[in-house]
Amino acid sequence: MEIYYPPVGFHFKVDFKNLSTKDKDISFQSVSGLTVDLETEEIAEGGENRFKHKIPVRSKFPNLVLKRGMLMDSEVIKWCKKALENFEIEPVDINVMLLDENHEALQTWNIVNAYPIKWSVGDFNAEENKLVIETIELTYQYFNIV
Repeated sequence: MEIYYPPVGFHFKVDFKNLSTKDKDISFQSVSGLTVDLETEEIAEGGENRFKHKIPVRSKFPNLVLKRGMLMDSEVIKWCKKALENFEIEPVDINVMLLDENHEALQTWNIVNAYPIKWSVGDFNAEENKLVIETIELTYQYFNIV
């Protein structure tokens, strides 16, 4: 009998399509926001007081949040700065790939038409010995699993 081991959540990469990124631009500390919710609308039926009908309306996708150690020369950050400082919005597709032990993609989430809405740098504190973490928050239309 073959034993199944679930994949680990710490071996992944983030690939920005149509954005000339370097090898260091694919590595992130964390990715969050790969969630989809189904919004519903409640409809009351005349004469039926025990419940309301819930009708599916649309899918809802939260923002994608990427965190990593701050990079000094990053094409992704240049893309973010163009959008946030100059309002030059250039949506790109992003692939978030969960990798196996051979660095091959086990599963890929294709994020469609993403663009930055927030970029932040972690706090500086002389009393702590931590890396400077930058956070990129992106909005997008939807994602699909490839």
